[in-house]
Order: sequence, then structure tokens, then C-alpha cells
Amino acid sequence: MPKLPGMPEALRVRDFRLLWTGRFVSLLGSWLLTVAVPAHVLQITGSLMATGLTLAAEYLPVLLLGPLAGVLSDRWDRRRVMLTTDVVRAAAVATMLLADSPGTVWIVYAALAAESTGSVLFRPAAQAYTPAVVGTGTRLSSANALTAGTDGVVRLVGAPLGAVLLLAYGFPVLIWADVATYLCSAVAIFLTTRRPGAQASRTTVAAIREELRHGLRTIRGDRMTRWLLVVSTLFTLANGSLSALLVPLGVTELGGPRQAGLVVSALGAGFLLGAPLIRLLVDRVQPRHLYALSLLCTAAGFLALFTADGLPVALPAAVGIGVSGSMTWAVPQTTVQRTLPNAVLGRVSAVFLSGEALATLIGAVAGPALAQAAGLTTLAVLASTVTVATAALALLLLPRLPALMPAS
Repeated sequence: MPKLPGMPEALRVRDFRLLWTGRFVSLLGSWLLTVAVPAHVLQITGSLMATGLTLAAEYLPVLLLGPLAGVLSDRWDRRRVMLTTDVVRAAAVATMLLADSPGTVWIVYAALAAESTGSVLFRPAAQAYTPAVVGTGTRLSSANALTAGTDGVVRLVGAPLGAVLLLAYGFPVLIWADVATYLCSAVAIFLTTRRPGAQASRTTVAAIREELRHGLRTIRGDRMTRWLLVVSTLFTLANGSLSALLVPLGVTELGGPRQAGLVVSALGAGFLLGAPLIRLLVDRVQPRHLYALSLLCTAAGFLALFTADGLPVALPAAVGIGVSGSMTWAVPQTTVQRTLPNAVLGRVSAVFLSGEALATLIGAVAGPALAQAAGLTTLAVLASTVTVATAALALLLLPRLPALMPAS
């Protein structure tokens, strides 16, 4: 493909263009349902408890199956894993159309659990497949910057667009839209080039257990990966405790649901603005320095947002959190992709995802409880302090890496 002026480097690779396009489309489809599914459950049951269980149905598979999914993504052909899970997720989402009464709401939970299980398999396979497609040089940072930009766009428009479409066209239209996005992603992945996959022996419980142990030994034996896991999990705990209170913050402190939606959109805008910074800095700055700086900026943003008395302070703070937050995602991922053998990336990525899910769930429970007992400001100060501590850990414990040698 000709090198068009200004084209991101990773998009010059045909297979990455297909992979990125498929991921963007399917992610947008999923975010369209972030409002629609809880709203549908609330409509048919009238129960806040039943609505809250949708979150548990999404997160439990990540906690229970994450490490196993990583092993399988390293043993199986990753392209086939992504293709199959897209089809499975499309079928799972379609079954939600059968849930139209309190007695059938279990179908929604089962569908969400099946969709989440597919995502648990897809994500480590995609993260390990990306460096196999673009290499570990400057194209990798370009690819991760594009992924962060994609997340920003989806966070910015996905949930609000889903709410509008739900009101205008109803729940079934959104379900079919999400099904279509997964199928489009499957087609895009099918069009990528077949690559030599892992030549695994027969998949047995003993073999899976041994490969899981090998992945954990890899993490324990690599100082960079080990401390990245610790730092990122602690940060996610602090982040999760505040993320659970974004909507209550907007409603009770900033003026109402509209203001809460604006804060969420500002976070998405920050992720979008952070994408070019990732491309600019990840190849030029030592990971420990960039990670520590990003965490410090995020801590300052947390404190500004959760002590704001109006949108003039809250919105810039949310944008700032999004910008630095995109970096706190990109630095660990790019570093792990560059420093570990590709053969173990699926397992290692899955352990990171499981740690993230566990920390998010704990934070989502502990944050509101602490805020109710001690106040929102106290929680913001505590979460910001924990985040500053993670920045210090990153600076002190992460090793220095050799200068990047760009790959062709």
C-alpha cells in the first residue's frame, strides 16, 4: 500500500488494518448496549438488584476463566480463536431477544456471560497477535496508539448513541446492530493472512496446568512484567473505586444526569487526545518514567474531578484523566509485548486482564461503601494517594530498558 502523508505507520500493514477495523466495529457495537441492556432488564423486572446482576454476569467470566483463556490463546491458532469467538459472541447477543419477561431474564445473564467468555478469549489472543503482525518496533507503538484512539472514540459516542437509538428504535434494533458488528469483525479477521500458529500437543488438563504454571513463572521471573502487574493492578483498584461513582458524582454534585453524561464523554475525549501522545512518547521515553508521570497526572485529575463544584473544573479534569489514563494503559501493554516472547503473551495478557477485573470489582464495591461512610472527598484523596504511591513504585522498581531498535 502506498505511504500516504500522515497515515499512521501501523495502518500500512494490511492485516493490522483488518484487525483494527474489526475490533473498532465490534467494540462500538458492544458499547451501544452499555445502557440498553441494563435498561431492558430494569424495564422487564422493575428490580434494581436484577439490573445490577448484569455487571456480575459480565465480570465473573473474566475472573474465573482469564488465566485459562490465556493458555488456550497460546496453544491454539490465535486468528482462529478471534474468528470463532466473534461468531460465538454474535450468537450469544442474539439470544437476548428471547428475554421479554421476569421469568426469562436469566437469558440475558447467560448471554452476557457467554459474550464475556468470548471476549476473555479474544482479548489476549488479539494482544498477542498484534506484535506478530506489526513487529515490536515503532509500528507496535503506532498500533497501540490507534487502539487507544479507538477506545476514546467508542467511549465518547458509544453509550450516548446507544441511549438515543434505544429511545428511537427500541431494544431489538440495538441487539441486531451488535450482532452485525461481531459478524463484520469475523469477516475482517477471516480476510487476514494465515500465520503459523502454536504447534501444541493434545490439549489436556495436565498440559494446560503446566502451561499456566509456565506463564506464572514467566511473570515472576521477569522483573519488568512482575512489577508492571503489581502497579497496574493497584492503580486499577483506585481507578475502579472512583469509576463506580462517576454517575452519582454528576447527578448529586454537578447538576444531574446530563452533567454525568458530559463527564463520561469528556473522559472519552481525553482517551482520543491521548492517542497521538502515545505514538509520540512510548518510543522515546523510558517506560518507568512515562508510567510514573502518567500515574501522577491521573492522581491530580482524580482529585480535581471529585472535588469540583461545577463543570468548568470537572470537564477539563475528566479530559486530563482520559489523556493520562490512555498512557497508563498503553505503557504496560507495549512494554510487555516488546520484552516477552510472543509464545507466552496470551497467558501473560490474560493474567493482567484478570487482575484488572478483580481490582475493578473490589473497587466498585469498596469505593461507594467508603464514600457513603466517609464522604466523596475522603475517597478521592485516598484513591489519589494510592495512585501517587503506584507512581513511586513504578519509578523505583521498574528496570531501565535498552533504547528501542526500530523494526522494519
